[in-house]
Amino acid sequence: MLVVVLSGLLAGLVHVLSGPDHLAAVAPLAAAGRGGWRTGARWGLGHVAGVLLVGLLALALRGILPVERVSGWSERLVGLVLIGIGAWGLFRAWRGRVHAHGHTHDGHGHVHVHLHEGHAPPAVAHAHIHAAFAVGVVHGLAGSSHILGVLPALALPFAQGATYLVAFGIGTVAAMAGFSEALGHLAGRAAARGTDLYRGLMATTGAAAILVGIYWLFS
Repeated sequence: MLVVVLSGLLAGLVHVLSGPDHLAAVAPLAAAGRGGWRTGARWGLGHVAGVLLVGLLALALRGILPVERVSGWSERLVGLVLIGIGAWGLFRAWRGRVHAHGHTHDGHGHVHVHLHEGHAPPAVAHAHIHAAFAVGVVHGLAGSSHILGVLPALALPFAQGATYLVAFGIGTVAAMAGFSEALGHLAGRAAARGTDLYRGLMATTGAAAILVGIYWLFS
């Protein structure tokens, strides 16, 4: 059972981090400095939900629902969503006003960087997190790459197969949460060193999302 758990966790980590479309979808939201690891975790939860949804639909409507066609249209939708997120990232890079504040606590020299773009209300952070969940759901519905990740569960007894799927989901959420937190921290450090550096990071993540979205849309 320990091997099953470790295999599921590893498969979830590799599945997320090896997909440029996964990283490109979350990067602009994470670089905006809002939500931290929660942004990536919500994407991971949405992705797991999408995978489970398409799997359940395929089982319940076997022979009726054209799963391949649904997946194909979802792939096109992912492309459009990525282009939209990328355009938003470029807009924030061009328009946003960034202020970084460093605070030292207890004499230990720990610097905490907070990003404030313009006068956006706190509700914007929650909107980013919800958007990440929605994008994760669309990603889960699209393509067949996640099938390769969960395929080993079909060859296992029910209890071990279910354990593998749960571990795969945990690995997926953990991987994207870690990526989102790391990129958010990098964005904070960039803002602390200058607005231009932060805007460059936002522009880079936005452009990457657009390029990957175009590939998904026309591939």
